[in-house]
Amino acid sequence: MQLIERAVSSRQSAWDTGGVRPAEQFAYYREAICQAFMNLTPEPAAAAGFAASVEHIRLGDAAINRVSFPEHVVWRSAADIAASERSCFYLNLKLAGRCRIQQGDREVSLSPGQVGIFDSDRQFALLHDRGPQLRVASFWVPAEALRECLPASFGVAAARVSDDPYVGHLIVETARTLSDGALRISEEEGVLLFRALIELVAVSLSRRSRAGAAESESLADATALAVKRAIHRRLREPGLAVADIAGAVGISERYVHKLLARSGSSFTDYIIDRRLDGAARDLADPAMADRAIGAIAFDWGFSDLSHFTRRFKQRFGCRPRDWRAR
Repeated sequence: MQLIERAVSSRQSAWDTGGVRPAEQFAYYREAICQAFMNLTPEPAAAAGFAASVEHIRLGDAAINRVSFPEHVVWRSAADIAASERSCFYLNLKLAGRCRIQQGDREVSLSPGQVGIFDSDRQFALLHDRGPQLRVASFWVPAEALRECLPASFGVAAARVSDDPYVGHLIVETARTLSDGALRISEEEGVLLFRALIELVAVSLSRRSRAGAAESESLADATALAVKRAIHRRLREPGLAVADIAGAVGISERYVHKLLARSGSSFTDYIIDRRLDGAARDLADPAMADRAIGAIAFDWGFSDLSHFTRRFKQRFGCRPRDWRAR
């Protein structure tokens, strides 16, 4: 089937399935969105006939795609990504119906008036439902246009940026203004407004990342404290292992090691140092002057007296008996 593109202006193209036989409408729509968006794989409608329209408006290197369609699903597969020559982000302003964006381990739901962003370089599914006729204004954002506004190596995950309490409303209004007025202003003015929109999105993503990092750091600090408390409660157990502490706190053994490494220590060294501190206190305690050094070492979880003596001297600069004599 030949795809017929209608050039409305020098920077606008449009496709409408209304002029195509019902049995061919979905195939026509599929070709249209691939031309407007890059390679995508929409899932065929169950019934014949698919009333849809696609309007593509150029904004310099970017574009707005205004699309109307019935309920269906759109996939971007690994093959679609491999066949695409450029990378972009899709910034979607939902106009009618609902869409669920599934990418990686995230699902972002968009209702009318909400804006979400997702990455063309990662597989995704768009579940368009709650029709019968749905509409979206989707901004085709060159990857470099957004990344130059973000810190180096910043990871952009699927997100609903309209939720941002500070700039979310500005993102929505700017996206709506640009979508509604793209053909009433010059392309140069559209490009400037588009840049303002991307800068607002970058502000939102950066804020979200900082807040998430702060929350993650706070949680890590609290978990590290829980790990240390669990160690201290069982410090005198000779066979204390990382698996015991991981089980007590409810985290993985690997994460126990990672949390202690943040404070500059290994699991084994942390336990030995705390045991040595306890033994040193007992050796200096006049009330325990009659207790044998070996017995104190064994009380603190050491099973080898020569190992205890060697590690004690490394930590305190003298042998246990000299420490006691002092």
